Amino acid sequence: MIFDVLFFPVTSIAWIGKQIHERATAELDEKENLQKRLVALQLAFDLGEIAEEDFEREEEALLLAIEAEQAEQEP
Repeated sequence: MIFDVLFFPVTSIAWIGKQIHERATAELDEKENLQKRLVALQLAFDLGEIAEEDFEREEEALLLAIEAEQAEQEP
């Protein structure tokens, strides 16, 4: 019991550090996923798998999502 009380600050700091790391990783993953989807969309368009109208609509949505993600990360 006394051992838990003495090491509570250390375990709390480790937990906070882990939470910060997980959130930062999730944010980077989201931006990376959006960029990968944009590249895949461009490739599908180049290969003629989707129509130009569909490409433009989806491209705009992805670019707006990427822009919103960048705006959230700026202070």
